[in-house]
Amino acid sequence: MTELEPIKEWLNNNPFVLSMIKFLLILTLILLGIQLLRRYLKRKIPNTVIRYKAQKGIEILGYIVLVFLVITFFSGAIKDFTIIIGLFTAGLAFTLQELILSIAGSMYIFLVKVYKPGDRIEINGIKGDVIDVDSIYTTMMEIGEWVTSDNYSGRIVKLSNAFVFKGPIYNYSNDFPFIWDEFNLPIHFGSDIDLAKSIIIKIATETLSEYTANSKAQWSEVVNKYYIEDAQVDPTLAITLTDNWIQFNLRYIVDFKKRRLTKHLLNDTIRKEFEATNGKVILASTTIELIKIPELKVKLKEEKTSQ
Repeated sequence: MTELEPIKEWLNNNPFVLSMIKFLLILTLILLGIQLLRRYLKRKIPNTVIRYKAQKGIEILGYIVLVFLVITFFSGAIKDFTIIIGLFTAGLAFTLQELILSIAGSMYIFLVKVYKPGDRIEINGIKGDVIDVDSIYTTMMEIGEWVTSDNYSGRIVKLSNAFVFKGPIYNYSNDFPFIWDEFNLPIHFGSDIDLAKSIIIKIATETLSEYTANSKAQWSEVVNKYYIEDAQVDPTLAITLTDNWIQFNLRYIVDFKKRRLTKHLLNDTIRKEFEATNGKVILASTTIELIKIPELKVKLKEEKTSQ
Protein backbone atom coordinates (compact mmCIF):
# COMPACT_ATOMS: atom_id res chain seq x y z
CA MET A 1 0.00 0.00 0.00
CA THR A 2 1.57 3.26 -1.16
CA GLU A 3 1.59 6.53 0.80
CA LEU A 4 -0.95 8.08 -1.61
CA GLU A 5 -3.54 5.36 -1.11
CA PRO A 6 -5.02 6.90 2.09
CA ILE A 7 -5.33 10.26 0.35
CA LYS A 8 -7.06 8.70 -2.66
CA GLU A 9 -9.40 6.75 -0.41
CA TRP A 10 -10.24 9.89 1.60
CA LEU A 11 -10.95 11.84 -1.58
CA ASN A 12 -13.18 9.04 -2.89
CA ASN A 13 -15.13 9.14 0.36
CA ASN A 14 -15.42 12.90 0.15
CA PRO A 15 -16.43 13.74 -3.44
CA PHE A 16 -17.33 17.32 -2.54
CA VAL A 17 -13.72 18.07 -1.53
CA LEU A 18 -12.48 16.51 -4.77
CA SER A 19 -14.93 18.64 -6.74
CA MET A 20 -13.75 21.78 -4.93
CA ILE A 21 -10.10 21.00 -5.74
CA LYS A 22 -10.96 20.54 -9.41
CA PHE A 23 -12.99 23.75 -9.37
CA LEU A 24 -10.13 25.75 -7.80
CA LEU A 25 -7.68 24.41 -10.37
CA ILE A 26 -9.96 25.37 -13.27
CA LEU A 27 -10.61 28.76 -11.64
CA THR A 28 -6.87 29.41 -11.31
CA LEU A 29 -6.27 28.49 -14.94
CA ILE A 30 -9.05 30.83 -16.15
CA LEU A 31 -7.79 33.75 -14.04
CA LEU A 32 -4.23 33.14 -15.20
CA GLY A 33 -5.41 33.01 -18.82
CA ILE A 34 -7.25 36.35 -18.42
CA GLN A 35 -4.15 38.03 -17.01
CA LEU A 36 -1.88 36.63 -19.73
CA LEU A 37 -4.31 37.73 -22.45
CA ARG A 38 -4.54 41.24 -20.94
CA ARG A 39 -0.75 41.55 -20.91
CA TYR A 40 -0.55 40.31 -24.50
CA LEU A 41 -3.10 42.94 -25.65
CA LYS A 42 -1.22 45.62 -23.71
CA ARG A 43 1.97 44.86 -25.66
CA LYS A 44 0.38 44.41 -29.07
CA ILE A 45 -2.18 47.25 -29.27
CA PRO A 46 -0.52 50.70 -29.54
CA ASN A 47 -3.69 52.80 -29.38
CA THR A 48 -4.46 53.67 -25.76
CA VAL A 49 -8.26 53.84 -26.13
CA ILE A 50 -8.56 50.59 -28.10
CA ARG A 51 -6.14 48.83 -25.74
CA TYR A 52 -8.11 49.93 -22.68
CA LYS A 53 -11.46 48.81 -24.13
CA ALA A 54 -10.00 45.48 -25.26
CA GLN A 55 -8.57 44.78 -21.81
CA LYS A 56 -11.88 45.64 -20.14
CA GLY A 57 -13.75 43.44 -22.63
CA ILE A 58 -11.51 40.47 -21.80
CA GLU A 59 -11.99 41.12 -18.09
CA ILE A 60 -15.79 41.22 -18.36
CA LEU A 61 -15.80 38.11 -20.58
CA GLY A 62 -13.66 36.31 -18.00
CA TYR A 63 -16.14 37.08 -15.22
CA ILE A 64 -19.01 35.83 -17.35
CA VAL A 65 -17.12 32.57 -17.95
CA LEU A 66 -16.47 32.25 -14.20
CA VAL A 67 -20.16 32.71 -13.34
CA PHE A 68 -21.13 30.12 -15.96
CA LEU A 69 -18.49 27.75 -14.59
CA VAL A 70 -19.78 28.07 -11.02
CA ILE A 71 -23.38 27.38 -12.04
CA THR A 72 -22.63 24.39 -14.29
CA PHE A 73 -19.93 22.86 -12.10
CA PHE A 74 -21.74 22.89 -8.77
CA SER A 75 -25.19 22.09 -10.13
CA GLY A 76 -23.84 18.78 -11.43
CA ALA A 77 -21.54 17.93 -8.54
CA ILE A 78 -23.72 18.68 -5.53
CA LYS A 79 -26.85 16.69 -4.96
CA ASP A 80 -28.49 19.02 -2.50
CA PHE A 81 -27.76 22.14 -4.50
CA THR A 82 -30.60 24.17 -2.94
CA ILE A 83 -28.97 23.98 0.50
CA ILE A 84 -25.67 25.23 -0.87
CA ILE A 85 -27.43 28.07 -2.68
CA GLY A 86 -29.20 29.04 0.54
CA LEU A 87 -25.97 29.06 2.53
CA PHE A 88 -24.18 30.92 -0.25
CA THR A 89 -26.91 33.58 -0.42
CA ALA A 90 -26.88 34.03 3.35
CA GLY A 91 -23.12 34.48 3.29
CA LEU A 92 -23.38 37.06 0.53
CA ALA A 93 -26.01 38.99 2.49
CA PHE A 94 -23.62 39.50 5.41
CA THR A 95 -20.11 39.46 4.00
CA LEU A 96 -20.10 40.15 0.27
CA GLN A 97 -22.76 42.80 -0.22
CA GLU A 98 -20.14 45.52 -0.84
CA LEU A 99 -18.41 43.33 -3.43
CA ILE A 100 -21.68 42.49 -5.17
CA LEU A 101 -22.64 46.17 -5.22
CA SER A 102 -19.23 47.06 -6.64
CA ILE A 103 -19.56 44.55 -9.49
CA ALA A 104 -23.14 45.67 -10.15
CA GLY A 105 -21.90 49.28 -10.06
CA SER A 106 -19.23 48.57 -12.66
CA MET A 107 -21.83 47.06 -14.99
CA TYR A 108 -24.10 50.06 -14.38
CA ILE A 109 -21.23 52.47 -15.13
CA PHE A 110 -20.42 50.77 -18.45
CA LEU A 111 -24.00 50.21 -19.60
CA VAL A 112 -25.48 53.58 -18.61
CA LYS A 113 -22.20 55.46 -19.29
CA VAL A 114 -22.30 57.30 -15.98
CA TYR A 115 -18.65 58.22 -16.50
CA LYS A 116 -15.60 56.92 -18.33
CA PRO A 117 -11.81 57.30 -18.16
CA GLY A 118 -10.92 60.89 -18.96
CA ASP A 119 -14.02 62.38 -17.31
CA ARG A 120 -13.72 64.75 -14.38
CA ILE A 121 -16.19 63.77 -11.66
CA GLU A 122 -17.01 64.31 -8.01
CA ILE A 123 -18.34 61.32 -6.09
CA ASN A 124 -18.61 60.67 -2.36
CA GLY A 125 -16.99 64.07 -1.71
CA ILE A 126 -13.91 63.21 -3.81
CA LYS A 127 -13.17 65.19 -6.96
CA GLY A 128 -10.75 64.14 -9.68
CA ASP A 129 -10.11 62.82 -13.19
CA VAL A 130 -11.10 59.19 -13.83
CA ILE A 131 -8.04 57.24 -14.98
CA ASP A 132 -9.40 53.69 -14.74
CA VAL A 133 -12.63 51.77 -14.10
CA ASP A 134 -12.40 48.06 -13.32
CA SER A 135 -14.90 45.53 -12.04
CA ILE A 136 -14.64 46.72 -8.42
CA TYR A 137 -12.93 50.09 -8.21
CA THR A 138 -12.89 53.47 -9.93
CA THR A 139 -9.41 55.01 -9.89
CA MET A 140 -9.10 58.80 -9.91
CA MET A 141 -6.31 61.36 -9.94
CA GLU A 142 -7.45 63.67 -7.15
CA ILE A 143 -7.79 67.43 -7.59
CA GLY A 144 -8.29 70.08 -4.94
CA GLU A 145 -8.04 69.31 -1.21
CA TRP A 146 -5.04 71.36 0.07
CA VAL A 147 -4.28 72.53 -3.50
CA THR A 148 -6.27 75.57 -4.62
CA SER A 149 -8.43 75.59 -7.74
CA ASP A 150 -8.69 72.52 -10.00
CA ASN A 151 -5.08 71.34 -9.76
CA TYR A 152 -3.89 67.80 -9.11
CA SER A 153 -3.00 67.04 -5.51
CA GLY A 154 -0.81 64.11 -6.58
CA ARG A 155 -2.86 61.46 -4.80
CA ILE A 156 -4.42 58.54 -6.68
CA VAL A 157 -7.75 57.52 -5.15
CA LYS A 158 -9.43 54.12 -5.49
CA LEU A 159 -13.16 54.29 -4.86
CA SER A 160 -15.61 51.39 -4.72
CA ASN A 161 -18.02 51.30 -7.67
CA ALA A 162 -20.80 50.70 -5.14
CA PHE A 163 -20.88 54.46 -4.50
CA VAL A 164 -22.73 55.03 -7.79
CA PHE A 165 -25.82 53.75 -5.97
CA LYS A 166 -25.26 55.69 -2.74
CA GLY A 167 -25.22 59.34 -3.70
CA PRO A 168 -25.00 61.97 -6.43
CA ILE A 169 -22.31 61.89 -9.10
CA TYR A 170 -21.12 65.22 -10.50
CA ASN A 171 -19.73 64.90 -14.02
CA TYR A 172 -17.86 67.90 -15.43
CA SER A 173 -17.44 66.53 -18.95
CA ASN A 174 -20.17 64.06 -19.90
CA ASP A 175 -22.28 65.38 -22.83
CA PHE A 176 -21.11 68.95 -22.19
CA PRO A 177 -17.36 69.44 -21.49
CA PHE A 178 -17.77 73.07 -20.44
CA ILE A 179 -18.65 74.76 -17.18
CA TRP A 180 -19.76 78.25 -16.20
CA ASP A 181 -17.42 80.28 -14.05
CA GLU A 182 -17.46 83.83 -12.69
CA PHE A 183 -15.51 86.34 -10.63
CA ASN A 184 -16.07 89.82 -9.19
CA LEU A 185 -14.23 93.06 -9.96
CA PRO A 186 -14.53 95.99 -7.49
CA ILE A 187 -14.56 99.32 -9.40
CA HIS A 188 -13.93 102.58 -7.58
CA PHE A 189 -16.80 105.09 -7.38
CA GLY A 190 -16.07 107.95 -9.78
CA SER A 191 -14.56 105.67 -12.45
CA ASP A 192 -15.81 105.76 -16.02
CA ILE A 193 -18.30 102.89 -15.71
CA ASP A 194 -19.20 102.68 -19.39
CA LEU A 195 -15.51 102.47 -20.30
CA ALA A 196 -14.98 99.74 -17.68
CA LYS A 197 -17.92 97.74 -19.04
CA SER A 198 -16.66 97.97 -22.63
CA ILE A 199 -13.14 96.90 -21.60
CA ILE A 200 -14.34 93.85 -19.67
CA ILE A 201 -16.78 92.65 -22.34
CA LYS A 202 -14.22 93.19 -25.10
CA ILE A 203 -11.51 91.20 -23.29
CA ALA A 204 -13.92 88.42 -22.29
CA THR A 205 -15.28 88.09 -25.83
CA GLU A 206 -11.81 87.90 -27.38
CA THR A 207 -10.33 85.55 -24.77
CA LEU A 208 -13.30 83.20 -24.66
CA SER A 209 -14.29 83.22 -28.35
CA GLU A 210 -13.11 79.65 -28.98
CA TYR A 211 -14.91 78.23 -25.93
CA THR A 212 -18.08 80.16 -26.76
CA ALA A 213 -18.17 78.94 -30.37
CA ASN A 214 -17.47 75.30 -29.47
CA SER A 215 -19.94 75.24 -26.61
CA LYS A 216 -22.93 76.61 -28.53
CA ALA A 217 -23.35 73.54 -30.76
CA GLN A 218 -22.87 71.10 -27.87
CA TRP A 219 -25.22 73.05 -25.62
CA SER A 220 -27.91 72.82 -28.31
CA GLU A 221 -27.54 69.03 -28.25
CA VAL A 222 -27.88 69.01 -24.45
CA VAL A 223 -31.05 71.13 -24.65
CA ASN A 224 -32.53 68.76 -27.24
CA LYS A 225 -31.56 65.66 -25.26
CA TYR A 226 -32.69 66.71 -21.78
CA TYR A 227 -35.60 68.60 -20.30
CA ILE A 228 -33.64 71.77 -19.66
CA GLU A 229 -34.02 75.44 -20.44
CA ASP A 230 -31.72 77.20 -22.85
CA ALA A 231 -28.93 79.24 -21.28
CA GLN A 232 -26.65 82.11 -22.24
CA VAL A 233 -23.17 80.90 -23.25
CA ASP A 234 -21.79 84.30 -24.28
CA PRO A 235 -19.96 86.28 -21.55
CA THR A 236 -22.33 88.38 -19.43
CA LEU A 237 -21.67 91.24 -17.04
CA ALA A 238 -23.82 92.23 -14.04
CA ILE A 239 -23.36 95.36 -11.92
CA THR A 240 -24.14 95.69 -8.21
CA LEU A 241 -23.81 98.84 -6.08
CA THR A 242 -22.22 98.29 -2.68
CA ASP A 243 -21.21 100.57 0.19
CA ASN A 244 -17.56 100.54 -0.84
CA TRP A 245 -17.45 100.12 -4.63
CA ILE A 246 -19.30 99.20 -7.80
CA GLN A 247 -19.11 95.44 -8.14
CA PHE A 248 -18.79 93.95 -11.64
CA ASN A 249 -19.65 90.25 -11.90
CA LEU A 250 -18.33 88.56 -15.06
CA ARG A 251 -19.92 85.21 -15.93
CA TYR A 252 -18.56 83.09 -18.79
CA ILE A 253 -18.21 79.55 -20.12
CA VAL A 254 -14.90 77.70 -20.18
CA ASP A 255 -13.38 74.27 -20.78
CA PHE A 256 -13.64 72.26 -17.55
CA LYS A 257 -9.88 71.60 -17.48
CA LYS A 258 -8.82 75.22 -18.16
CA ARG A 259 -10.80 77.12 -15.54
CA ARG A 260 -7.83 78.34 -13.51
CA LEU A 261 -5.73 79.38 -16.52
CA THR A 262 -8.64 81.20 -18.14
CA LYS A 263 -9.45 83.12 -14.96
CA HIS A 264 -5.79 84.16 -14.69
CA LEU A 265 -5.70 85.41 -18.30
CA LEU A 266 -8.91 87.40 -17.86
CA ASN A 267 -7.82 89.03 -14.61
CA ASP A 268 -4.35 89.89 -15.85
CA THR A 269 -5.53 91.33 -19.17
CA ILE A 270 -8.28 93.39 -17.52
CA ARG A 271 -5.79 94.75 -14.98
CA LYS A 272 -3.43 95.92 -17.72
CA GLU A 273 -6.25 97.57 -19.67
CA PHE A 274 -7.48 99.39 -16.57
CA GLU A 275 -3.99 100.69 -15.86
CA ALA A 276 -3.77 101.97 -19.44
CA THR A 277 -6.82 104.24 -18.95
CA ASN A 278 -4.68 106.71 -16.94
CA GLY A 279 -6.98 106.76 -13.94
CA LYS A 280 -10.33 106.74 -15.75
CA VAL A 281 -11.01 103.24 -14.37
CA ILE A 282 -9.62 102.33 -10.94
CA LEU A 283 -9.93 99.07 -9.06
CA ALA A 284 -11.31 99.67 -5.58
CA SER A 285 -10.20 98.39 -2.20
CA THR A 286 -11.71 98.45 1.24
CA THR A 287 -11.60 101.95 2.73
CA ILE A 288 -12.60 103.44 6.05
CA GLU A 289 -14.08 106.97 6.19
CA LEU A 290 -14.01 108.87 9.48
CA ILE A 291 -17.09 111.09 9.63
CA LYS A 292 -16.40 112.81 12.93
CA ILE A 293 -13.83 112.56 15.65
CA PRO A 294 -15.45 112.68 19.07
CA GLU A 295 -14.45 115.51 21.37
CA LEU A 296 -12.10 114.58 24.13
CA LYS A 297 -12.12 116.43 27.45
CA VAL A 298 -9.04 115.97 29.56
CA LYS A 299 -8.91 117.19 33.14
CA LEU A 300 -5.56 117.46 34.76
CA LYS A 301 -5.45 117.28 38.54
CA GLU A 302 -3.06 119.82 39.99
CA GLU A 303 -0.71 118.48 42.54
CA LYS A 304 -0.63 120.35 45.81
CA THR A 305 2.80 120.75 47.13
CA SER A 306 3.30 121.23 50.82
CA GLN A 307 4.96 124.44 51.91
